Amino acid sequence: MNADPEAASVQVEPRVRPQTRHTRELDETRALELLGRTGVGRVVYTVGALPAVLPVRFRLDALGGVLLSTAAGSELARAVDGAVIAFEADEVDDADGTGWCVTVLGRAEVRPPTPTPTSTTARDDRAQIRIAPELVVGRHLTPDPF
Repeated sequence: MNADPEAASVQVEPRVRPQTRHTRELDETRALELLGRTGVGRVVYTVGALPAVLPVRFRLDALGGVLLSTAAGSELARAVDGAVIAFEADEVDDADGTGWCVTVLGRAEVRPPTPTPTSTTARDDRAQIRIAPELVVGRHLTPDPF
């Protein structure tokens, strides 16, 4: 075997590992409180057995359900009706990586638009999606201790 002696002496620098963030779990009440302070998150669902992630505006209802609005008949509405899906929102400081992240898992229910006598705009054909919170996981991101 003709090994190149020069190649054997080359020192490979170890890869720089990204800083890890420590997390502290939040109770469900605090997680929902933080979630209610923001209005944009990501809904995670499947289309043809493949994962899909879509940024969406949302709000919470009085029971902690996540409410989304989408065009009636949209891919999102068709894909999630009756399915167990995930929803995630967070707020993270770009400078130090501190913040929080909340994930809600639950079954989605698509509520079709309710026609009204004055429905004349495209916005009137919006369906509402409600994700019933079966599992709420919140984490507070803290800086590394070193």
